[in-house]
Amino acid sequence: MTDSPAPRPTPAGPSARARARAMDEALDWLVRLQCADAEDTLAFEAWLSAAPENAEAYVEAEALWHGAPLRQVAAQMHQQQRRSWRGRLRSHWKPLATAALLLVGLCTFGNLPLRLQADHLTVVGERQRLQLDNGTKVLLNTDSAFASEYREGRQIARLLQGEAYFQVAEGARLPLEVQAGPLRAQVRDTDFAVRYLGGEAQVRVQRGDVDLQGTRDQRIRLRAGDSISIGPHGFGQRQRPDMRKDLAWVDGRLVFENCPLSQVLAELRRYYPGWIINRNTQLENMTVTGNYRLDQPLETLRALAHITSARLHEYPALVILN
Repeated sequence: MTDSPAPRPTPAGPSARARARAMDEALDWLVRLQCADAEDTLAFEAWLSAAPENAEAYVEAEALWHGAPLRQVAAQMHQQQRRSWRGRLRSHWKPLATAALLLVGLCTFGNLPLRLQADHLTVVGERQRLQLDNGTKVLLNTDSAFASEYREGRQIARLLQGEAYFQVAEGARLPLEVQAGPLRAQVRDTDFAVRYLGGEAQVRVQRGDVDLQGTRDQRIRLRAGDSISIGPHGFGQRQRPDMRKDLAWVDGRLVFENCPLSQVLAELRRYYPGWIINRNTQLENMTVTGNYRLDQPLETLRALAHITSARLHEYPALVILN
């Protein structure tokens, strides 16, 4: 009786190689996305959609990266070798630790001017209430940077990034001057909002009057119900928007009426601390009407998926609509 030959190890098939490749690329993306610009974001979305294993690999790598301190990740990687491609992370442990330290320094330094100027910062999805020395009440919206000071008899508020809602009482001890990029506003006894994103400021007046100064010493007065944008080239056209929708965030709501889903998702991205990716271009022009809680963006996405008959895939810090 002859001994049976020992079984030969089965070589890794294409799917295993594909998962290993996807994990290597996912690790590269984890590093690159820490300080991503618009071009990086588009490239990442293209990579994520290129192959089904890419999304899975990124989610697993991201969960390991963010789900615990790096020392714990190293221990987990040792115990999780039942999936061969995940075990490959062991060889990346030292590069990951080094990259993490470098990224903390690089990203903090890259944002240093903003951090040094700001008295108050809000993270994605956070709002913060303030009161200035002259009694003005300020509500900072998501991902905003704000500073204020008293100078030469003036109360000055600077919106460095994001969005803020100002309530200036009639009996304020000092007039308020608001600065946001190219915008200068002088106000007394008024309620109004300023959004400053991408180098352009937008003002919406809910109550009272607001005197604005733009580039080239342009001046205009807005009254209750008015809205206008101010960019590097001056003022846009005066508008009369629906303040109930545009300022719903002040009351913790997001309101949409016959709004394309692409615009709805763009607004939700400001409040969701992760990635929202739409892989179905046919959904982009579908109109949406609804009133949602600002502090529950994931619940809003689930509702949108239901009314548009889209499939929603939820991962840590990543939501994909199909």
